[in-house]
Amino acid sequence: MVSTIILALLMLSALSNAEPLYTFCSLEYGNYTPHSQFETNLNNLLHDLSSNTTLKGSLPGYLNTSVGNNSDKVYGQSLCRGDVSSTVCRKCIEEASQDIFRNCKSKDAMIWYDLCQVRYSFQMFFSTMQVYTGKFPEHNDQEKNVSDRTRFSQVLMYMMNGLSNEAAFDSSNNMFATGKIGFSREETIYGLQQCTLDTPSKSCSDCLTAALGELNACCSFRRGGIVLSRNCYVRFEMNQFFYNDSFTSLFVNPFFKGDKWKIWKIVLVPCTLLIVLISGYCAVYFLRKKGRERDDRSERALLRDITIPRTVTITQEGNLVTSEELPFFDLATIMVATDDFADSNKLGQGGFGTIYKGELPNGKEVAVKRLSRKSWQGLEEFKNEVMLIAKLQHRNLVRLVGWGIEGDEKLLLYEFMPNRSLDFFIFDLERRSQLNWETYYNIISGIAKGLLYLHEDSRHKIIHRDLKPSNVLLDQDMVAKISDFGMARIFCENQNTANTKRVAGTYGYMAPEYAMGGMFSVKSDVFSFGVILLEIISGKKNNGFLTEHAQTLLSYAWRLWKEGKEMEFVDPLVIESSSSPTQEILKCIRIGLLCVQEDPEDRPTMSDVVVSLHGSESMPLSEPKQPFAVCKAIPMDSLIIDPTLNHLTFSAILPR
Repeated sequence: MVSTIILALLMLSALSNAEPLYTFCSLEYGNYTPHSQFETNLNNLLHDLSSNTTLKGSLPGYLNTSVGNNSDKVYGQSLCRGDVSSTVCRKCIEEASQDIFRNCKSKDAMIWYDLCQVRYSFQMFFSTMQVYTGKFPEHNDQEKNVSDRTRFSQVLMYMMNGLSNEAAFDSSNNMFATGKIGFSREETIYGLQQCTLDTPSKSCSDCLTAALGELNACCSFRRGGIVLSRNCYVRFEMNQFFYNDSFTSLFVNPFFKGDKWKIWKIVLVPCTLLIVLISGYCAVYFLRKKGRERDDRSERALLRDITIPRTVTITQEGNLVTSEELPFFDLATIMVATDDFADSNKLGQGGFGTIYKGELPNGKEVAVKRLSRKSWQGLEEFKNEVMLIAKLQHRNLVRLVGWGIEGDEKLLLYEFMPNRSLDFFIFDLERRSQLNWETYYNIISGIAKGLLYLHEDSRHKIIHRDLKPSNVLLDQDMVAKISDFGMARIFCENQNTANTKRVAGTYGYMAPEYAMGGMFSVKSDVFSFGVILLEIISGKKNNGFLTEHAQTLLSYAWRLWKEGKEMEFVDPLVIESSSSPTQEILKCIRIGLLCVQEDPEDRPTMSDVVVSLHGSESMPLSEPKQPFAVCKAIPMDSLIIDPTLNHLTFSAILPR
């Protein structure tokens, strides 16, 4: 009893000085209005979470609840770490609730403390598939590195993989598990894993597997590390950081060699050195025998390769080969160009990394995409984008001007777009007023022509799979250029559709057959284009759209079209910007509705769209049917997801 009280006091003491591990205020759905009913409901919900987490929850330290009705309804979830007491849990939830209310004004947010986490959203997210996206607290960068990285990684992942099975499939653990394993005679590694209690075992296992992949990439060479996500949480340290050791699993280190290994080292090291010396002598003798003239030529060639910018590319197998298509830039040149990746040069944040403005030695401005070193999916996207976009040349596709790879750094250099991305204009009231309908119409036409080139006119039939306003860049003349080909896929000449379990894209822009069945084709991109077209005309986002008249932007457009009130859908700024664009705008609304039809067969091709946009009467437009409109989160049992991908609903891409 005394030890329990002392333990609780220690936890409360630690909590009183605690700072959040990570706070995520989502930019995806915008902010709520201050002093609104939504804010009142949010305040009440957070109070309910901090008061009742350990009282009303069906499981200890966990609660799902909601407050309000209709568009002002707020959903909330709280979860405490499995080793904390009720008193500490309640105190932590209270601190987290106050912190997230004070620091986040967005409609969807989440905060992680060491001992608990709190999330709220305007969307119902209980028991739904939340696509894995790892978050990395600053704590990771503060940890010191280990000396024997390879062996440390082996021992760490051996224990953590065992713990993930306990957390996911042992029902007695409430999806929480701790463990420890000896790394050496003096040092022990301690690990912890946890999932939210509304996550099915299989989904918990998938989430933990993805998190452990990123933990291995970011922190397996450090003396501690944490990876956080919406549904799961993994952590390790070289000291015991959890409080209750009663149920901690003890793992035996299968890689520990003991004194026998020391004996082998005494024998092997001298032998190895002797072999190296003999091999070195033979190599020197062989080189001298070839003659000094050949050596001189080799040295001059080596110097030439170092001083002249190399031009290389990546084969499908990932090998580097000489090419004249795409210049290679070394890391030192790129760091100088971006002022060592200074925050002042930061243009935006993508699902796989950060975009920086840079200036090359010849004065040319570029946008540098620095793929995250913490993302273990980054290399696949990197190779995909280099191989695809280097071969694509079109006025409405962003041009890749170079690339670089050195150690963990993977870098792509694009032509610089001074007007950033389409979402920078269409979702901002002040910036929308700067553009007229003619400019918007040219942007719409440019996107359509770019997609037509990808689908029919390039050397390969290419499906983009992640078309959205933030991936449409605008040059100095407001010409639209499609960017970000990391998720694109090549089709064979006679191939029309494909199926995948690796669903990649952004919620709100994905076609229904792709989001829920993994089927994608050129018609998947057509659906995304239709969503963007309707967003441009209305000035409203499809994601998070909710009014008393409709629950999605697509259903709202359809209702007004059916009632003959199409012009009510149009942003007044668009109407005011031109003298008489009515017929052209109505045609675009019709094209948009046709593009978002539920059945892919009912959607036009991009060649049909381009012909229609340019006024041809040879192909009359058909009458649209009711479009597909997702109004809630996709149920977990209907969505095929690869947990290693990290950019669906959690995409947080800023304007470039």
